This record gives sequence, C-alpha cells and structure tokens, in this order.
Amino acid sequence: MDLGIKGRKAIVCAASKGLGKGSAFALARDGVDLVIAARGRDLLEATAAEIRKATGVDVTAVAADVTSEDGRRAILAACPNPDILVTNAGGPPPGEFTKFTLDDWRKAVENNMLTPIALINATVSGMVERRFGRIVNITSASVKSPI
Repeated sequence: MDLGIKGRKAIVCAASKGLGKGSAFALARDGVDLVIAARGRDLLEATAAEIRKATGVDVTAVAADVTSEDGRRAILAACPNPDILVTNAGGPPPGEFTKFTLDDWRKAVENNMLTPIALINATVSGMVERRFGRIVNITSASVKSPI
C-alpha cells in the first residue's frame, strides 16, 4: 500500500529498539528519510546503520534524551521541519503504586505527556504551513494497565 509519504522527513524518538525502532523501519520502508533519536549512542548508531542498509534511506542518528530541553533542541536541529513526528519515551519504572512519590509521578508526566507536547508545539506550525503533517504519539502501556 502506498501511503504517499516517500521522500518525506520524519523524527522518531526512542528509536534504537522496541516500538520506536519498529516505527522507524516502517517509515524507512516507505521511503521516508529519518532522524532517529535515543539516549544510547552505540545501539542508536547500530540501528541507523541497519535501517540504511535495509532500505537505502537517509538516516541521521542523534544521541539525546528527548525528555530534556537540550535533547529536544539537538533533535530539532537535525530535522527542524519534519513532515512526520513519532514521539516515544519509556514509561515509568515498574513498582508498587503506593511506593511512588509525587516527584516520581511528576517525572512520568514530564516524560510521557509534556515532552510530546513540546515536540508537537515545535513542529506543528511547519506542518500546517506545508499543508502536510503526521504526528504519532507512543506512550507507555502502563497508562492502560499497571506494570
């Protein structure tokens, strides 16, 4: 199926493994050039090389923590005008509900809600101007069922 996205540019967060990597591969197979980001440089670079070899698309790897302002700035510097944005961050660590502190909950909200909002805010105006844009938000399964 042709999704009409060949030649577009995408940012995929937390793309070195799991759902982020799967999303990046799916986009690359459809001819989308990528900026992939994750905290761990070695695994991220290996993923970028794997995607390039399998698909031939341009892949830029940005080792950065998407949940930090500096990390988001680095990712957006590599792709300031994405056509597609895939937000993704790891969920809160497993544990007993009553053991989490208010700071633990604040960090979870920051990582899984406010971080995507910041990225969307930074990219959506350009998508509107170009009259094309896609945003996919991936969050922790723990929003539906406790870990």
